[in-house]
Amino acid sequence: MSSPSEQVLSFAPPSTAEADAVLRKALWRLLPLLFLGYVINTIDRANVAFAKLRMAEDIALTDAAYGIGAGIFYLGYILFEVPSNMYMQRVGARATLGRIMILWGLVTVATAFVTTPTQLIIARFCLGVAEAGFFPGMILYLTFWFPAAWRARITAVLLMAAMTAGMISGPLAGMIMSHFDGWLGLRDWQALFVLEGIPAILLGLLVWCWLADRPADARWLNDREKSVIAATLSQQQGSAPPPARLIEVLRQPRVYIAGLVFFCIYSGSNTVSYWMPTLIRGFGIEDLKQIGLISSLPYAGAIVGMYLLARSSDRRLERRWHLAFTVLLSALCFLLMAPAQGHLLASVILMSVGAAAALSAVSLFWTIPPALLSPSCAAIGIAVISCIGGLAGVVSQAAVGAIKSATGNLYLAFDMIAITLVIGTLLLLFGIRAEHLNDTKH
Repeated sequence: MSSPSEQVLSFAPPSTAEADAVLRKALWRLLPLLFLGYVINTIDRANVAFAKLRMAEDIALTDAAYGIGAGIFYLGYILFEVPSNMYMQRVGARATLGRIMILWGLVTVATAFVTTPTQLIIARFCLGVAEAGFFPGMILYLTFWFPAAWRARITAVLLMAAMTAGMISGPLAGMIMSHFDGWLGLRDWQALFVLEGIPAILLGLLVWCWLADRPADARWLNDREKSVIAATLSQQQGSAPPPARLIEVLRQPRVYIAGLVFFCIYSGSNTVSYWMPTLIRGFGIEDLKQIGLISSLPYAGAIVGMYLLARSSDRRLERRWHLAFTVLLSALCFLLMAPAQGHLLASVILMSVGAAAALSAVSLFWTIPPALLSPSCAAIGIAVISCIGGLAGVVSQAAVGAIKSATGNLYLAFDMIAITLVIGTLLLLFGIRAEHLNDTKH
């Protein structure tokens, strides 16, 4: 026998206007909290880049050890990403996302008390384990609430949270480290970890009270609204092709080519996040507030770049050359930084444009895999591509740190990243042809 809500729905199917109104209500209830969570997540992941400026002397941290610590985070994240999402399907979003936030907050606070490089490396690995599955978990959670037609826009908003965090994190770190040195007997970098770890713990507790696992569990929706969301989601289930098996996806060379392209691009954007404060100090700027403010410039540029690139790419229905131009611009700026050293304005401009282009390229890249893969292979294929690219977080940071320690020259490391970006561009243009994409012009 059907439930009351199903009976109401059977006699009064929702109109498009009614469905949109209910979905907007759910969106305004859920998205602000998820957006804030991703902002805090990005800040807590990258605050070690600013802490390094002071903690290096206190714990005898070499650039090589820092590179390992920055990179090993991604190893923990990749290893536990899939188990975290599987666990979420068993216990629900409230328990999983709340647990992730609380754990990464606790690890961030605990990082304030490391005394050796080895302890920092362990803490960073634990942070990766704690954060594992957070962004994929949010994406999976949104599928419980919103139809496919809504998810691209919502995902874009979530990705903007990372850029927003980039703009905030530098000035915030500079302010904390400038004004809280000695607070509760803590050094400036220790205060940074403590004060930026606590919000994640509090937000994890709020998630438990605020989120509902699925529409049927939401007390802030009435029966009619719950049935409208259920009907909206059910409309797309009948037409969805059965998912391909993992072995079928792994047999497709284009998955590995796309993964390697993402690996090269992510090497650039990831290096920017973890080494930019060190690079800025190398320009001769020592004031932490100034370093924080300058480090926000690439993220502001990336927001503009992401919008303009997406608009141009969508209007022309062209992806490859837009992405290739963006990646090559980043590579050129990184290559020119060494000749420009000693010229502060030129160095800041090259770093800002190069970093903004690298960050913008990540968003633009993700328009390609859905067009490259068949609908049945998309879910698993995108996950495989993401994992291949995620390895860049481990490899590139260790390589940059090793080069900096061996030569004392960070510009050589950025030359290496520039070459990697050029290789990624060649793989993109010669390995992924226009005819392989099902939504672009040839």
